[in-house]
Amino acid sequence: MNLRDPVPRTLCTDCGVSRMADPSACGTACQFIKPDYPGMERTVHGRTRGMGDELFFGPVEAMHCARLKSPADGAQWTGITTALAANLLAQGTVDAVLTMVPDAKDRWKPRPALITDPADMARARGMRMGYAPLLALLEEAQTQGYTRLAVIGIPCQIYALRKLEASLGLARLYVIGTPCSDNTTTENFHRFLALLDDDPDSITYLEFRADYRVELRYADGRQRLIPFLNLPISDLPPDFFPLTCRTCVDYTNALADITVGYMAGEGDQWLLVRNARGAEMLAGLGDRIELKPVGTGGKRGAAVKGFIANTERAAGGLPLRRMPDWVRPIVSWLQPRTGPRGLEFARARLEMKAAETILHLRHAMPAKMKNMIPDHVWKIAEPYGLAPKDGDR
Repeated sequence: MNLRDPVPRTLCTDCGVSRMADPSACGTACQFIKPDYPGMERTVHGRTRGMGDELFFGPVEAMHCARLKSPADGAQWTGITTALAANLLAQGTVDAVLTMVPDAKDRWKPRPALITDPADMARARGMRMGYAPLLALLEEAQTQGYTRLAVIGIPCQIYALRKLEASLGLARLYVIGTPCSDNTTTENFHRFLALLDDDPDSITYLEFRADYRVELRYADGRQRLIPFLNLPISDLPPDFFPLTCRTCVDYTNALADITVGYMAGEGDQWLLVRNARGAEMLAGLGDRIELKPVGTGGKRGAAVKGFIANTERAAGGLPLRRMPDWVRPIVSWLQPRTGPRGLEFARARLEMKAAETILHLRHAMPAKMKNMIPDHVWKIAEPYGLAPKDGDR
């Protein structure tokens, strides 16, 4: 696979569009230039998001906590995302799946791939961290004559895909989205792993869980849980997460047909079925998948207010999380018991992201606020006193 070099751009996550034959398509496709979520939601789902939880999560027809009854080996959770795509291939519904697989030299580095064999979807299991030009392979898919395609991607990739969709000549497109939990370069991620363990190369699995802990697994079978408050966030450079990820307005991948993530799952996966194609994909798993209602609990207000205060103090860098060492075990014990859980946890994360977007853009690129921040982000942030100033809208 030979990819063109990307065209240099500000606020770019290298989704792959700038590597395509017409890199000027970034001007209309990029989420970080002038996104039109109401227009794209109408195009994709036939309607815009409503109020209530749809204000936070985007258009939703059904919502579940879910797990595969027989978890897949090597999956980050139980393997729902890759199972959905593999089933589309097995049923002959699509010709190929565009997704990420690990780089041959670095298991944490994502590499875009077109997969045509259902069994080969096993290569796409697991978490990777870093930028990868997923959409550049759309041209290869066209060259191969694939007209029925499934794509697994993160929000900034899926927004661009949807903007390009009408020009791709596809007979059918299925989009499986994962929520983004902030991205960084693979090199930066290796630095983070080195802060977590003296032998970072032995870490084979990392997951931010909804119980306020990070789970690590090791090559020798060990497991380790680290409370969020004990993470070395304050030891990371201010630009560890790029400005793009600190100003993302689509954490839940609202333009996917189905979103598969962790935030409201409380130990399972959180499925948001957004339209008929999403329902079709979920139904395709039949009795292989176990579904249950999404729960909620706790109160999010204090956590969100604390995050906003830390973000304001960080002045454009990472939120600060310093507290006396003797307090950390107490708060770490309290968080999963009294903090927001389930849907309340997911709402909290969306309010934090809305506040983060406003504060970081106001600090770094205030002129871009009027184009980059959709109305729903302002509405989410409004209860916390973050209102637009003159020229922000």
